[in-house]
Amino acid sequence: MTPSRPSLKQLAVLVLIVAVILGTLPGLVLAQSQSGVGGTIVVADGETVSELSGVAGTVIVQEGGTVTGDVSGLAGNVYIHGTVEGDVTAAAGNVEITGTVDGNVATGSGNLLVAEGATIRGTLEAGAGNIRIDGTIDGDVAVGAETITLGEAAAIGGDLRYDGDLQGNTAAVAGEITRDSTLGFDLAPTIQPIASWLFAVYALALNLLLGAALLALFPDFSRGVADRVASDPARTGLVGLGVLVGVPILLIAAAITIVGIPFTIAGAFVFALVSWIAVVYGRFAVAAWLLSKAGEDNRWLALVVGLVGGALLAQVPFVGGLANLLLFLLGLGALSVGLYAHARRHRGRKSPSGVPERGSGPGTETGAATGTDADAGTGSRSSSGTDDRASN
Repeated sequence: MTPSRPSLKQLAVLVLIVAVILGTLPGLVLAQSQSGVGGTIVVADGETVSELSGVAGTVIVQEGGTVTGDVSGLAGNVYIHGTVEGDVTAAAGNVEITGTVDGNVATGSGNLLVAEGATIRGTLEAGAGNIRIDGTIDGDVAVGAETITLGEAAAIGGDLRYDGDLQGNTAAVAGEITRDSTLGFDLAPTIQPIASWLFAVYALALNLLLGAALLALFPDFSRGVADRVASDPARTGLVGLGVLVGVPILLIAAAITIVGIPFTIAGAFVFALVSWIAVVYGRFAVAAWLLSKAGEDNRWLALVVGLVGGALLAQVPFVGGLANLLLFLLGLGALSVGLYAHARRHRGRKSPSGVPERGSGPGTETGAATGTDADAGTGSRSSSGTDDRASN
C-alpha cells in the first residue's frame, strides 16, 4: 500500500494547531488548582489550595481565596488579595499584596506594592524598579529599588535595609534603618530552580500537543521519520547537522540583498517551526527505536516516553544538553530527508507543463520526453477515435 502523504489541508491544520496552542492553554490550566501554565492562574474567592505555582500572564489569589502552603509565580502580574499561609516567591512585572502573607515574601519585579491593610508576618526581600509600602510587615525588610516609598499607614516591625531613594514615613520603621548598596543586585530572589522546572513543564506540554498533532495528521510520515533514524542514524544525524549549518548561512546570504530580506524573515520563521518539529520527532524516533527493542510498537507510548525523557535529560548539566542536541540532529535529518523525498515524489507525478500524468509513477515517460505526437502538436484523439496527425 502506498503511504499516505501530507496534503496542503493537513499542513494548514498543523500550522493552525501550532498557532493556537498557546491560546488554548489558559483554558486548560484554569482547572488546575495547585499548579499550571497559561494566561491566568486563579485561586478564587472561597477556594482553598495546598500551594500555588505557575508560569502565566497573571497569577492571582482573590480576596477570600486561601493558599495553605507557598506561592511561586513567574508572571506578568502577581496579585495576593487573599491569604497565603506560607511564603510568596515571585518574579513579575508587577507584584501587589493587599491580603495577608503568614510567611516571608521575596520578589523581583518592576513594581511592588504592599497596600494599606496588607500584612506580611515574616520578612520582605525585594529587588524592583519602584517599591511602595503602605501595609504592615512584622519582620525585617531588605529592599533595593530606584524609589522606595513608605506611606503614612506603613508599619515595619524589624529593621530596614535599603538601596535607592528612600522617601516618606521613615518613622514607620521600629528598628534600624541602614543603607546597603549591594541590595539592588543581591535581593532579586533566586528563582532559577522555580523557573527551570516550570518552563520544563510548559515546554513538555507544548511538545506533547505538537507531537500528538503530528502523529494524528501524518501517521505514515511520522513512522517513516522513526524508521530513518532506526535504520541509519549516522547518515541521518549528518544530514541534520548539514541542514542546521547550511540553512542559516543561506538565510544570512539572502539578507545581504534588500530583495532577500523578506525571504530571510519568512525563512527564519519556517526554519524555527521546522526545528521545533525536529525536536519532537527526534525524541519520538529514538524512543520508538528503544521500545521496539523491547518488543513494544506503540507510537503514542513512544511519543510520551521520548518527550518526557528529553525533558528530564534537559535538567542534567552538559550531558543532557549534548544528548538533546544529538536527538535534535537526528530529528532534523530524518525530517529533512522525508520532506525532500516527498517533494521529489510530488514533482514526479507532474508533467513538465504541470498537468498530472496518466502514468503510474514518477518514472513514467511523457510524450514530450519520447518525441511522440505531442512534439508536433498532435497526440489528441478525434471524436471518431482516429489520431489527428499534423501534416508535414
